Amino acid sequence: MNNQNPQQEGQINIELDEAIADGIYSNLAIINHSTTEFVVDFVNLMPGVPKAKVKSRIILTPQHAKRLVQALAENIHRFEAMHGEITEGEQPQIPLNFGPTGQA
Repeated sequence: MNNQNPQQEGQINIELDEAIADGIYSNLAIINHSTTEFVVDFVNLMPGVPKAKVKSRIILTPQHAKRLVQALAENIHRFEAMHGEITEGEQPQIPLNFGPTGQA
């Protein structure tokens, strides 16, 4: 019988709230950064609609931003190994001044 606490084994108990579990669709990410933070705004941009709202904002330290890029790259590699190469579709034309400006 194992009486060890999961925390002792290096495991983290992560809870997923029902509202968060539904997720939010995003087809555009706008990334800004300062010397101490990366700010990623997730947007749902609809064709023919001139206005879009930020649906979610994630703020990361530079170290966590780099880890996220590495984790995404690894997961994309695994996905493509199982399902084939992901091809990029047509890129929407987004004005350079689209989205929030300034430093976080």
